[in-house]
Amino acid sequence: MDFDTISIDTDARGVATLTLDREDKHNSLSALMIQELTEAAGQLGADQKVRVVVVTGAGKSFCAGGDLGWMRDQMAADPDTRFREARKLAEMLKALNEMPKPLIGRVQGQAFGGGIGMACVCDIAIAADYAKFGLTETRLGLIPATIGPYVLARLGEAMARRVFMNARVFGAADAADLGIVAKAVPAEDLDAAVEREVTPYLSCAPGAVSAAKALARRLGPPITDEIIDDTIRALVACWEGEEAQAGIEAFFDKRPAPWVGG
Repeated sequence: MDFDTISIDTDARGVATLTLDREDKHNSLSALMIQELTEAAGQLGADQKVRVVVVTGAGKSFCAGGDLGWMRDQMAADPDTRFREARKLAEMLKALNEMPKPLIGRVQGQAFGGGIGMACVCDIAIAADYAKFGLTETRLGLIPATIGPYVLARLGEAMARRVFMNARVFGAADAADLGIVAKAVPAEDLDAAVEREVTPYLSCAPGAVSAAKALARRLGPPITDEIIDDTIRALVACWEGEEAQAGIEAFFDKRPAPWVGG
């Protein structure tokens, strides 16, 4: 499997490491990365040799969220194009969430916006204790829409409302308290902590693991096509609003948005 924005390495045990590989862009989610992650989820899910998937990021960031160039393109697009592009992001998260293999997050650095969404579609995520987190969309006049179903499924409404709309940046310990990650460990212990999550699966029947994951998903909060479409419509409505235009322009101009300090 050859990709431009991600890489996959599978060891002899069948443990595949899926690495977000746009280090110079803090592994932000570009249109190409969204496409390649969707393809990777399908390929890894269908590969009988793969027993477990670990997702991580190259460099100092796990995933800084949506690529701002991609978001800026949406501001200039027509509503139909915006809807199609938002759906691609939603379909990528859905593909990872429903991948019939255990998905373990190795969060070795900052996770903002869509990066938190990536952590929340993992069956379990472990973070380095220095990692920073934040649902920062509202600073730009946007909302955490397409990632919303997965964040709410992981955190529950009460916990989610503590961080869902205030754009607060918080540490790994708070991320563990909220439930985004299972635990925060010193950086030098991160690989060992991830390995402790991987190892039990290697003694389990792969088909039973897949069936159990699918059952857990069915018994959990519903994330239907109707719900996904509703989140996309909500995001497109924000893209069409004055606040998003002002917030994204202010970000690229390196000046405060109109509401800062108000």
